[in-house]
Amino acid sequence: MSKNATYLETKGHYQILDGLRGVASLFVVAFHILETYSGDRFHQIINHGYLAVDFFFLLSGFVVAYAYDDRWGKMTQWDFYKRRLVRLQPMVIMGSIIGAVFFYTQGCAMFPLINQTPVWKMLLIMLIGCTLIPIRPSLDIRGWQEMHPLNGPAWSLFFEYVANILYALVIRRFSKTLLAIFVFLSACLLIHFTVMGPQGDVIGGWTVDKPQLYIGFTRLLYPFFAGMLLCRLGKLIHIKGAFTVCSILIAAILCVPRIGGPDHLWMNGIYESVCIIILFPLIVAIGAGGTLKSQSSIRVCKFIGDLSYPLYITHYPLIYFHIAWVQNNKVPMAPGLFAGLGIFVASIAIAYACLKLYDEPVREWLKKRVLIKK
Repeated sequence: MSKNATYLETKGHYQILDGLRGVASLFVVAFHILETYSGDRFHQIINHGYLAVDFFFLLSGFVVAYAYDDRWGKMTQWDFYKRRLVRLQPMVIMGSIIGAVFFYTQGCAMFPLINQTPVWKMLLIMLIGCTLIPIRPSLDIRGWQEMHPLNGPAWSLFFEYVANILYALVIRRFSKTLLAIFVFLSACLLIHFTVMGPQGDVIGGWTVDKPQLYIGFTRLLYPFFAGMLLCRLGKLIHIKGAFTVCSILIAAILCVPRIGGPDHLWMNGIYESVCIIILFPLIVAIGAGGTLKSQSSIRVCKFIGDLSYPLYITHYPLIYFHIAWVQNNKVPMAPGLFAGLGIFVASIAIAYACLKLYDEPVREWLKKRVLIKK
């Protein structure tokens, strides 16, 4: 078998970074389950769980630079896009399908449009969701004005695709100095929004309107391209027990309660800016510079790393269902958390089944059909 320029052997993984992606994904699921009982943004139980998305962006930027920066002489832009689509798109499709399967079980006061939505319209939104094309609020079928109402977290994949396109078109050509300037300006944008903006946090990005798109790009630009810069600089940190240290840091960052309250929004904005601009790159530098000594640690990092993307992109339809069940039955927090634990386990089981029965086989098939020419 001769290989065309599209196919390049996959580089070795940073095992600890894979594991940290898995840790953050587990926190995202727990955050969304507990969010059902915690009211507004000032009283979340895992209060800063949403920052996991910003951590994912930084990880993605680092990994994309590592995987492709030195390969542009061997591939075209279209080759790059095909590789990214083969990696990400199958689970985007599965997330949209799972969202459609659960959709009519989620009707409640919080989702007022579900019971008014005909099947044909839901199926249309499912097909659009499979392409990751965002929909405008006028096509909403839930009532939350999400760009992907069957599977809310797909909004971050939309911005991930945007970042990949920006990288392939322009930013891959940046020198380290020019990239550092771009990252600095993106950090200024992030600080301005979090510290001086109307929210004091980075929550948002999932609606196709001007304010939410502004939030989405603000969340994307610094972490993704800072991860890229970090990889190019190669300034990694080597310490013992890197995976444990980084996992504890991630848990601490995401679990810190809201700072400052509604009267001092800037205080929480400073905290989130420090986390995204300083602490997340520090964690990635430690994770990329660390090594795993024991076979058990290697297996754990591989398992949760492989699971992380399917878990993130398929769990939210179960969260919608959980929210509706709690609202419709007026379930208090204590007994509801037992059901929440079931949602947590079911989310992992569904993600693992999708990984082994669908994602890995489909990607292998696509690699042979799309990335390798006989």
